[in-house]
Amino acid sequence: MLLVLFKRFLRKAVPAEAVEKAKLTPEQKIARIREGDELLREQFIADYKPYIMKVTSRFCKRYIDPSRDDEFSIALLAFNEAINQFASHAGKSFIGFSETVIRRRLIDHVRKEQRHSKVVPYSMFDTEDEEQPQYNSVETKQAMFAFEMKRTEDERRVEIGELNHELGKFGITFAELVEVSPKHTDSRRLLMGIAQTLISKDDLFTTLRQTSKLPVKELTELCGVSRKTVERNRKYIIAIALVISGAYPYMHDYLQISSEHANSNREASK
Repeated sequence: MLLVLFKRFLRKAVPAEAVEKAKLTPEQKIARIREGDELLREQFIADYKPYIMKVTSRFCKRYIDPSRDDEFSIALLAFNEAINQFASHAGKSFIGFSETVIRRRLIDHVRKEQRHSKVVPYSMFDTEDEEQPQYNSVETKQAMFAFEMKRTEDERRVEIGELNHELGKFGITFAELVEVSPKHTDSRRLLMGIAQTLISKDDLFTTLRQTSKLPVKELTELCGVSRKTVERNRKYIIAIALVISGAYPYMHDYLQISSEHANSNREASK
């Protein structure tokens, strides 16, 4: 059934129609699809397959193989669901709406998997029959704990790789963070506050991403600190800003970023 859906979704649209429909915005294409243009639906989903993979990989924090991973299938169906549910009058773009739907369905999937993993109690492994020896529940728990540790390690490694790639755009390496991290708590809090101010100002943060240059003058005025303080701690401020603004839960712990700093950006944007 799933293979049939993939073939339908990835089928090429009629070339004559593609020229005209390619000029439409996603919202305009949704309107036509809702009027019954199923060929456009199939082509639309096929065109956004890379985007669906990106959202799914970002959520799972690992590379997603469309041919093997259930998460991609779930995301693909969620994207189609978003097409059916999208309301243009709500004022939100379809791309933003579709990401929300995909993430919700992936969260539902994770919760479902977690429930299933807890259905059978550990004591059920203490069984014995004529041909098999008794399974020890303690050993089973240890094995499951080791599995969770390995998964956490893999997720942390992927997260470090993603952050290191992003830091590289600013001429910073992950290894440098250890050297430039302040030793004193007060200094660390001060710099985190500066990073938070940077994130809360969309124009400044956009400038940083576009030019890779820290807006030193503006930050000194906004935070009431010396230019020397900002310039000397440039790498640390940028790194903290990237971590707080991105999806790096393990790095929050590693860099000792408190929940108040992580949440203040959301509050500032309200």
